[in-house]
Amino acid sequence: MNAPTAVQHLIPEVNQREVPPALIAELKAHFGERCSTALVVREQHGRDESAYTTVPPPAAVVFAECTDDVAQTVRMAAAHRVPIIPFGVGTSLEGHLLAVQGGISIDMGRMNKVLSINAEDLTVTVQAGVTRKQLNEEVKSTGLFFPIDPGADATIGGMSATRASGTNAVRYGTMRENVLGLEVVTASGEVIRTGTRARKSSAGYDLTRLMVGSEGTLGVITEITVKLYPLPEAVSAATCSFPSIEAAVRTTIQIIQMGIPIARVELIDANAVRMVNAHSKLSLPEQPMLLMEFHGSPASVKEQAETVQEIATEHEGHAFEWATTPEERTRLWTARHNTYFAGIQSRPSCRAISTDTCVPISRLADCLLDSVAEVDASGIPYFLVGHVGDGNFHFGYLIDPNSDHERATAEDLNNQLVARALALEGTCTGEHGIGLHKMDFLVTEAGVGAVAMMRTIKHALDPHNIMNPGKVFLY
Repeated sequence: MNAPTAVQHLIPEVNQREVPPALIAELKAHFGERCSTALVVREQHGRDESAYTTVPPPAAVVFAECTDDVAQTVRMAAAHRVPIIPFGVGTSLEGHLLAVQGGISIDMGRMNKVLSINAEDLTVTVQAGVTRKQLNEEVKSTGLFFPIDPGADATIGGMSATRASGTNAVRYGTMRENVLGLEVVTASGEVIRTGTRARKSSAGYDLTRLMVGSEGTLGVITEITVKLYPLPEAVSAATCSFPSIEAAVRTTIQIIQMGIPIARVELIDANAVRMVNAHSKLSLPEQPMLLMEFHGSPASVKEQAETVQEIATEHEGHAFEWATTPEERTRLWTARHNTYFAGIQSRPSCRAISTDTCVPISRLADCLLDSVAEVDASGIPYFLVGHVGDGNFHFGYLIDPNSDHERATAEDLNNQLVARALALEGTCTGEHGIGLHKMDFLVTEAGVGAVAMMRTIKHALDPHNIMNPGKVFLY
């Protein structure tokens, strides 16, 4: 690899593997125009939303249209022991799709068919390139929906590979709870199926859970069967401002501990509100804010909302505003989902280093408030958002990518935050995954023995280390 830079120095030092011209010729002969070596295409598939900007792009990009395309590509690459990197829509924040050891990128975007909707069983089977918005558009006529919402319009395959969650996780869980079965292309190019449409099984090892969250390092996910849920009869969203982050967090903790089945509860700090106002042309009070959503019958939604409003008032919550129409709710949630881009826009030419800790809900205030104090003292511009109903929150440190000092300061802040979360029995990543950025944290969190077991699984399933190498841990 090239010499480390201010951005690149955190990428493990590994050698780019040679991609033989013979392999490129084989891929072009088989796929024709669906195998591209054009620099602009390779560069597009060699970057994501992470802060890494100087990794060389893949040697070629194959645009797969079916499972057999993926299997053929893997078999060809395996014969030359060349890496394979799956690509969805490029929304990763942890460098998952970067070709750190070179190789071939498989673009799954054309594998975008909804294969079967089983409304009676509340399940749907899709190809890996289907995005969450596309899926919900396809199933809305059935009165069902897919609730996992990581913010970006990610693919279902990518969401499965990273064990994604998002704003609805407090009520509906994460991808771990909602994937029933998979079709996977293994490192040898074999196609296997894991799980069924049944809601439970005790048949052998749980290979579905092994693949969900494996970040492309054990196989390429090509089909996914997921759970669907009935669209709630009534939906209401509300915003409430607070004099401090602590007041907002204490409100959230009380809501969860009282067992109120709130669907979403998002924390947005004053910095994030200011950035969102500028980006989305809103006029929200520039104070710490909770953005909440309630699902259920009209009576239950009303009861939930009234109870939450009482709790918020006890913690000096004010400016309680309701969004009951779909248009109003969409406007608020779109603004929330655009917080990352609003932050980037607030400091031209910056890059964001995103944190992803998650702690038990009872420890949320302890972790969050100390971390806010640290970043305030650092002078680094930042924003804070969080799916605080399940103890997960994100700082976005907005750094000058050419400043070694700012990069080092942001990494120090992240290290301190993760250490604090682990001391409180939390995790270094609630939903983004390990990727490139959190490999050292994984060892600290899971322990040397557990990571050694992961390596053993990796060796057994991918003996030549061609499946997205250099991610999660070094081989």
